[in-house]
Amino acid sequence: MKRTLNDAHRHLGVLPAYPFYGGPPVSPDTTARATIDELIADLDAEGTARALILPNYGVPDPDVAFGFNELVVEAAQRDDRIRCGLWVSAQERDRERTAAALALAGEDGVRALKLSFLLGGSVDDPGLEPIFAAARAHDLVVHVHTSPGAASDIDKVGRLVDRYADDVKVHLVHFGGGMSGHIKLIGTRFFDWVAAGKQIYTDLSWAIGFAPRWLVAEIDRRGLGHDRVLFASDEPWGDHAGELARLQAAVGGGELSEAVFETTFDKLYA
Repeated sequence: MKRTLNDAHRHLGVLPAYPFYGGPPVSPDTTARATIDELIADLDAEGTARALILPNYGVPDPDVAFGFNELVVEAAQRDDRIRCGLWVSAQERDRERTAAALALAGEDGVRALKLSFLLGGSVDDPGLEPIFAAARAHDLVVHVHTSPGAASDIDKVGRLVDRYADDVKVHLVHFGGGMSGHIKLIGTRFFDWVAAGKQIYTDLSWAIGFAPRWLVAEIDRRGLGHDRVLFASDEPWGDHAGELARLQAAVGGGELSEAVFETTFDKLYA
């Protein structure tokens, strides 16, 4: 029987070209979609049953990502297969923009708030309090980007789990984002949080090849965590076909596959 496929993390919106790392202006997100029609066509072509859509981001202009919030809300209200997350920021410079974003938190189809420290800010910013308060009030999931080093390292992002995940659902995007994060999380931290009752979820987009296999083995060995992992393509920054193939190979076709590709998404976002 063909498995239902839900995608828990992908982006909508086309970014302007930018001179990353001192080079010429480029647009690396080659499969970025500007319109809802293009997004729906992708979902149809993939056979994706439901998706959580987040504003595209990556250039150091806060107005760009914030500017896609109304677009993702429109997408979620147009097609019942789509749910959305709002771009927010804990930085003081973005206080008014974030307040405007949080004013949309009660709109139909909004199921998440998206944080990333790639463009600045830290887990100690006072602007985090209204973000997590809104998530608590509206029963939203807070998505937090993770990647090794700097402000997005799991050593720092993990402090948000310790501080907020007793009563707010936290989705660790990219499962640490690299070797050190994967080993810290699978070795103990992820399972310690689950065992402690933290409302912690994750996806394996960007994961290094060994991580999905090891995570599945530890879920089987420990007997917990099976309902905390979701499939995510991270399009246009991830590769849908590649992400799907890797995770399908790791989880197989049993109950864990059903949770990863279908039921955990339904619990969080449907």
